[in-house]
Amino acid sequence: MRHLTHLECSLCGKEYKADELQGTCPDCARPLLTRYDLALLRSLDRDALITHEPTMWRYRALLPVRDERVVVSLGEGFTPLLHASRLGQELGLPHLYIKDESLTPTGSFKARGLAVAISRARELGVREVVIPSAGNAAGAMAAYAARAGLRAHVFMPTDVPAPFRLECRALGAEVTLVDGLITDCGREARRGAEQHGWFDLSTLKEPYRLEGKKTMGYELAEQFDWELPDVIIYPTGGGTGLIGMWKAFGELAELGWIGDHRSRMVTVQSTGCAPIVRAFHAGEEFATPWEGAQTVAAGLRVPGAVGDFLMLRALRESNGTAVAVADEALLDAQMRICRLEGTFACPEGGATLAALEVLLAQGWISPNEHIVLFNTGTGLKYPGVFEDH
Repeated sequence: MRHLTHLECSLCGKEYKADELQGTCPDCARPLLTRYDLALLRSLDRDALITHEPTMWRYRALLPVRDERVVVSLGEGFTPLLHASRLGQELGLPHLYIKDESLTPTGSFKARGLAVAISRARELGVREVVIPSAGNAAGAMAAYAARAGLRAHVFMPTDVPAPFRLECRALGAEVTLVDGLITDCGREARRGAEQHGWFDLSTLKEPYRLEGKKTMGYELAEQFDWELPDVIIYPTGGGTGLIGMWKAFGELAELGWIGDHRSRMVTVQSTGCAPIVRAFHAGEEFATPWEGAQTVAAGLRVPGAVGDFLMLRALRESNGTAVAVADEALLDAQMRICRLEGTFACPEGGATLAALEVLLAQGWISPNEHIVLFNTGTGLKYPGVFEDH
């Protein structure tokens, strides 16, 4: 596990040592990216580098944890890529797929990032961690912290669905409810980190959650026999998954594991909170925070993201786009995924289908393209949404 070389600021390019505990870049406060000796890895056989383990740790050669003994795992990753044949038939899309992250431990894709972040934090001597969250990230952090024997502190909006709050407390986390949005929770988490020395696991405020999320990109490549799909439609709040997959595709190309073809990346947000969509169509490099953010899809209610420019960069480099859909549309689409494909999708997952229909109507997607919708979590954590809808 000597392939990890250094950390690099995503904005100013300054390099930092990989084996010192780092948050964001001290100079510009932007996310740090983990870098590897890809030239060395390219000289090695792909089949030898990928283990037979049916989890995301099959790609451990491209993950930042050096000592396998500190890895904290609940069996996360390598989730199914489902051919959505009934939904595809209805839409006239024979190559429509759903990447179903609801089957990951703690019921969402957040388990990937927190498994790596907690493992690396543990390796670097961290004993207490803190996170602001609208739900799924907090549950994942609490679970992996419990398994690692770390103390966990969670700051959540007061109106977060009850299952998220109960999950965190059951897993031993100290939960503080904040009257406000996730940005308000972030301020409280930073204050706690400064006062008590907790390590802050906020989205893109440390380098390693991104590394767990990028494994979604590795898996898609492997599941498509090392050919990327034409379009990936992804529900975006903090955007770590989108940024991580784009990073993964760059690494895979440098390793020679995929060719020149890239997926067109699509960000989906709610019309009640769409800072990335607005910035993308305005041609901006950074996204102005959204005022009065409101949506039933808790994971999309992120008015401002530290990785905004990385999301926008990935969309433009991939010739992708950004779509905002109304809550009613994403809830209707959520139900259709459930009833046609047997996947108990979360509202954020429903947003991807709603966006697909917008793009089809615009002619942006062709009928014979290979399209992947990401269902990022289970609908089980949103009982109120289903009852109300």
